[in-house]
Amino acid sequence: MGHLEEGMIWIIMQTHQNVLAVATLKDAAAVLIVNGGRPDYEMLEKAKGENIPILGTAMPAFEASGRIYKLL
Repeated sequence: MGHLEEGMIWIIMQTHQNVLAVATLKDAAAVLIVNGGRPDYEMLEKAKGENIPILGTAMPAFEASGRIYKLL
């Protein structure tokens, strides 16, 4: 969270609406929930309102970030 900058994808395990508060403040491009986590209803509703995509994967954060890095 401390290194999240505007336009970045935030890779995180947490699935509650407070994540969106930070993502909005930092102008994140999207939030990627790892380890098969599922966002709660409040998080999804807040994401819609803030126009921030919520993505998900069963991969751990290390693997997901490595795959994203390879795409760059």
